[in-house]
Amino acid sequence: MLLAEPRGFCAGVDRAIEIVERALRKHGAPIYVRHEIVHNTYVVNDLKAKGAIFIEDLADVPPGATLVFSAHGVSQAVRREAARRGFQVFDATCPLVTKVHVEVAKLAREGYEFIMIGHKGHPEVEGTMGQLSDGIYLVEDCADVAGVRPRGDKLAVVTQTTLSVDDAAAILAEVKRYFPAVREPKKQDICYATQNRQDAVKVLAPAVDVVIVVGSPTSSNSNRLRELAERLGTAAYMVEGAGDLQPLWFEGRRRVGLTAGASAPDILVQQVITRLRELGALSIRKMNGVSENVHFPLPRGLGDRSMNEVASSRS
Repeated sequence: MLLAEPRGFCAGVDRAIEIVERALRKHGAPIYVRHEIVHNTYVVNDLKAKGAIFIEDLADVPPGATLVFSAHGVSQAVRREAARRGFQVFDATCPLVTKVHVEVAKLAREGYEFIMIGHKGHPEVEGTMGQLSDGIYLVEDCADVAGVRPRGDKLAVVTQTTLSVDDAAAILAEVKRYFPAVREPKKQDICYATQNRQDAVKVLAPAVDVVIVVGSPTSSNSNRLRELAERLGTAAYMVEGAGDLQPLWFEGRRRVGLTAGASAPDILVQQVITRLRELGALSIRKMNGVSENVHFPLPRGLGDRSMNEVASSRS
């Protein structure tokens, strides 16, 4: 068994979960969370058991309640409604998503329109596109680019942070072919954790006979890891936990690679490792990989411990 490095939780996910847990400790249950805090069933169910209530419509939140925005970010319309309803709000939006929102707002004031590369219906895409009332066009693939009809000649591009790095690069190249003067992000919008986990799979997949990705079906970055392994010619399966593993997947295959999406907790990875041992795995080796030492600050009002201390307490 070969373990990808890095794998599992990223700093933005750690921060989002910690925000909900601290809000529960400080204000007591229930705490309302708009959308799944991160896209992982185990994490969501664990927080439900502690007193978090997950909602999509702010009308389902009672007056005076405490509300947490998920790591994926929200539109300006949702922010305005939360303020109008008087909720106490803690914003768990990943700072790397917030960076995209800030860039959109800044360039919009300078008269730019936007092409957003992303998946329709994903909450991060809805949140980013919802920073503006108009002038932002979604493209999901290269074919969509031809249908973009900007009103002016000032055009910028932003991307969903959890995309396939290779797919996003191909779509961006098509955008530049149609709109040579388009303004690219100063720094790649795809987050460091997504990039690092995909880079690890590019090394992992050719070295094994089958790749297992731990992650939930709703997790964009987990799905991209499975797709990437398959694109590299290696059989790949995504599982939410050890119970999803099928012995048939490993028949005649001597080497198994294991990774996990950025929203998948390590406890699930360890349970999968235990099950793979039961299915016949004889040895485990960890890949050499990038060491991630990224920590994001918490919102004001949620305690004094830094995220460095939070990460240390979970390791």
